[in-house]
Parts: sequence; C-alpha cells; structure tokens
Amino acid sequence: MTKPVLVFDSGIGGLTVLREARVLMPERSFVYVADDAGFPYGGWEEEALKARLISLFRDLLHRFDPEVAVVACNTAFTLAGADLRAAFPHMKFVGTVPAIKPAAERTRSGLVSVLATPGTVKRAYTRDLIQSFASQCHVRLVGSVSLASMAEAYIRGEGVDDGALTAEIRDCFYEKEGARTDIVVLACTHYPFLANVFRRLAPWPVDWIDPAEAIARQARRIVPVMDVLRADSRPDRVVFTSDSPDFATRRLMQGFGLSLLV
Repeated sequence: MTKPVLVFDSGIGGLTVLREARVLMPERSFVYVADDAGFPYGGWEEEALKARLISLFRDLLHRFDPEVAVVACNTAFTLAGADLRAAFPHMKFVGTVPAIKPAAERTRSGLVSVLATPGTVKRAYTRDLIQSFASQCHVRLVGSVSLASMAEAYIRGEGVDDGALTAEIRDCFYEKEGARTDIVVLACTHYPFLANVFRRLAPWPVDWIDPAEAIARQARRIVPVMDVLRADSRPDRVVFTSDSPDFATRRLMQGFGLSLLV
C-alpha cells in the first residue's frame, strides 16, 4: 500500500491545492486535514499557534505516515515552517508562501498587491520575500481579517455581500505616476474560491495569482511516481480537528470525493 499525501489547512481553503494535486498525482491517495477547531488563525498569538501546529503534526504524522506533508496555508507555514522541519526531520514538507517572486517577474507596471491574512502580512518571512525577489517593485501588503471566513461561507453556498467583499479588496488597487496595480497575489489558499467574484468587483482588470498549481507541482517533484494508478481503492479522506463539521461542510467534502474520518 502506498503512503498517502497529507494536505493541511486551517479550514477548507486547501481544497484548492488538493484539487490540483490530485490531477498531478493520480496514483496517490490523499488525507485532507482541516484545523477547523483552530480556525481562523488570524487571531492567534504566534507562539500559541506555533505550539498548536507542532502538536497537531506530531499526531497527524504518526497517525497517517504520509509520503509528504503539504502545508496549504500561508499563515501556518510562514510562521512555523522551519519549526516543523526541525521537529520532524524525517518528513518532507511542502510549504505555501506568498507568490511574490512570480508576481515580480510578471508585472509590467511594477505595482503589485499581496492580499493575505494579517498574520501573513506582518510576518518577517513575507518581508524577506519582497526584499529578495521584488525590490524593484512597489509591493502593497493588504491584510484582511474576515476574507477567509467569507470564502468559506461562499464555497458552502452561503451568500456573501458584494459591498463587504469590495471593502476587503479595495486597497489592492492603486495608481502611482500614471501606472496601476496589475498583479494581485492571493496569499491565502481560501481566496481563489472567490477569484471570479473578485474579477467582477475589481475596478480594473488585474492578474490574480493563485498559488495552488505551483504548490501541487512542488509536491509532485518530491513524491515518487508510482507505475500503477491508485495502488489501493480506499477513498481520499478528510479529518476535521473539531470532529463536528456542519452539514454544509460535510456535503462539500462529499462533493470533493472525501470520506470523513472521526
């Protein structure tokens, strides 16, 4: 039996990564973990959240023995990626960080926005990425407290107010010396669920960078390719740390072909 690929997120945003990973690794089974008991991560103190993540992964790696652990959460990985690798040196981790490098390579106006959670915005890791890869650009960091929760509501089929969404993304759009923002980095895996709404509400067209495919490609590079498709018939599984997802979330997981583990 082949080892599964573990995909971890604070909620259901990592499903965007799971979707791409399944395409690239059809021979592998997946375990998706949603830390809904800790969601959202934005209000956590850093040391408390770091301790939570180490504790969760200690249990998850022992329980599922994955081939690789994909941390599909910018807030979690920019905070605790190095600590996870130090605590579990036997495990291969694929992290999620703001796609600042490709944004800097792609922009024509030199004006780039990074739409993220407050935790990702304030992280030194993010500032270091800007200094390393986008020092010639004007990068605006836009932190949203509530956008991840809005994305979760939206993907569950609940209504989300256009005015509220517009207020969350408004600061991404700015003009400077006749140039306009032309790239917005979606630095939270929840946000791509709202990408089509963002396009409709944006004051002018921009390139919205979704990191999911790049994350999945990196996982594929380090996961050995098997010659057979799905060496076992077990369905992909999902774990909620609360052990009690609501009905709409359960239906969503079923729609993604995930079997609930308790």
